[in-house]
Amino acid sequence: MKKLFSLLFFFSVFVSNGQQRHRFSLSPSDFLLDGKPFQIISGEMHPARIPEEYWKNRIQMAKAMGCNTIAVYVFWNYQEPQEGIFDFRSGNHNIAKFIRICQREGMWVLLRPGPYVCAEWDFGGLPSYLLKIPDIKVRCMDSRYMNAVTRYFNRLANEIKPLLCTNGGPILMMQIENEYGSYGNDKKYLLELKNIWLRNGINVPFYTADGATPYMLDAGSIEGAAIGLDSGSSDDDFNQAKKKNPNVPSFSSETYPGWLTHWGEKWARPDTNSLKKEMEYLLQHKKSFNLYVIHGGTNFGFTAGANSGSSTQYQPDITSYDYDAPINEQGQPTPKYFMLRNLISKYADYKIPDLPKTIPTIEIPSFEMKPILSLWTLVKSIKPVYSPQPKPMEAYNQGQGFILYRTKLIGHKSGRLTITEPHDYALVFLNGKFIDTIKRDGGKWTVNLPKTDVENPQLDILVEGMGHINFAQYIIDRKGITDRVTLNGMTLMGWETYLLPMDEKFIQQNVAGTQQSLVEEKPGIFFDGYFDLDKTGDTYFDMSNYSKGVVYVNGHNLGRYWNIGPQQRLYCPASWLKKGKNKVLVFDLLQMNAATIDSKTSLNN
Repeated sequence: MKKLFSLLFFFSVFVSNGQQRHRFSLSPSDFLLDGKPFQIISGEMHPARIPEEYWKNRIQMAKAMGCNTIAVYVFWNYQEPQEGIFDFRSGNHNIAKFIRICQREGMWVLLRPGPYVCAEWDFGGLPSYLLKIPDIKVRCMDSRYMNAVTRYFNRLANEIKPLLCTNGGPILMMQIENEYGSYGNDKKYLLELKNIWLRNGINVPFYTADGATPYMLDAGSIEGAAIGLDSGSSDDDFNQAKKKNPNVPSFSSETYPGWLTHWGEKWARPDTNSLKKEMEYLLQHKKSFNLYVIHGGTNFGFTAGANSGSSTQYQPDITSYDYDAPINEQGQPTPKYFMLRNLISKYADYKIPDLPKTIPTIEIPSFEMKPILSLWTLVKSIKPVYSPQPKPMEAYNQGQGFILYRTKLIGHKSGRLTITEPHDYALVFLNGKFIDTIKRDGGKWTVNLPKTDVENPQLDILVEGMGHINFAQYIIDRKGITDRVTLNGMTLMGWETYLLPMDEKFIQQNVAGTQQSLVEEKPGIFFDGYFDLDKTGDTYFDMSNYSKGVVYVNGHNLGRYWNIGPQQRLYCPASWLKKGKNKVLVFDLLQMNAATIDSKTSLNN
């Protein structure tokens, strides 16, 4: 009988694909893998920000720096781009594929599924369709929000359950929410998130992540979950966690080797000496940690988020998520990478492999662009939607891009025009003539309309959404005009609204096949150009000759550019290029004249 029991037990630790089951557990002081202390040395990266064909390379790069674990954010709005319609299979959406690659490369996984993640990602990962509900409250027990969360968790659980270490996969632990102690204090909400996972059969330990301060840990932690510290870099930090709950281990869930950058700022370049000091502390004391991020990647398309510290402050994130990380945006090791590799190698009890082969880059010589279409010609083919007063994009099931509001002026026809509120960048036109721009940041939302001899002048307001706020108290952040427009205090009524999402599908259907035509002499112009390649490689398109807009290469949306900097070059992976003829399409909000474009091999140098 004993022999039979032993055979049954031996069989039970092997599951599908011949993978061995593992038990990851929490002691008061340590993480335990199959009953033995285990130090998590993690590097974070996000599959949605990395071209799928480079997933393996980036994971290998993290392993070659000394990591044994990859931390993975799952962006809810990326997996459920439309309400009730999920995508876990196409391209970068295949989160299970990414996790399986981690396992094949001998890496464990910390899964960070949200629902809220922050991450400088649009709306912190929450889907913008929630904002159709006028009085929606998020990150709490609002039933409408929780119904959507439950649907997402139930669907995601189908993908990740086979990948738990208890089922032979690499997932050791899962995070509950993210930095909740910086936002709210609804413990019932946090416990319900955990319970949804438990009802779905998720049987690995959970952890929370918060700043190492008493009030954040009090509001953000839950009983039985390991305590993550963002960041944990001293005895004082870890003592705070121990005071909060002496029965679970703690770790530095976000140790920052770099930092984020907003449009109009200088590049964030944190002090490397401070990072080295933190890392020496963590390694010497055998503390588990996660480097946020070891590799950032790119906010392709309209996925970049924004920050806000007040009701009138708005700080949109740049397209690059290079983050000054050890592995740069294009996947190359930096001096910081080698510093960390050498440091980890002094403490790791395993052999650190060699670096993988470098991915080739190319430079593309300067090529000509030409104007092909005016936005004002395009809108003639779009049927407008009528509303008494302006509505934001989300009311029309549009989450990003541009939106045009048009009305006739009756009564007041000149004077002080105020937009409340322009989210996030607006161009004002009167009778087809460009008047001025309005930026959301700073709260200066008034322009002067001149007198005209037109009986009922036409007012056009073109608004660009530049990313939903992803952190803190102002994340209910609708795009377009969010309240009203007044002229000398009179509320303007009777609006026609033109939806211009400018996503890849919209461009393909409305712009891609356009031949050069007469372009109206006012801002809002599409330009295109072509170049030939005899070989492909990663590259950066230099947009320093343009003003503000979006770039599409062979139909792929590279993201936003803006001449206020600091970013002037947009990353394009080799897989989006082809041998032979390639097409670049540019939509520029401000520029009237075509200018040349070339490409470089790096983000800055």
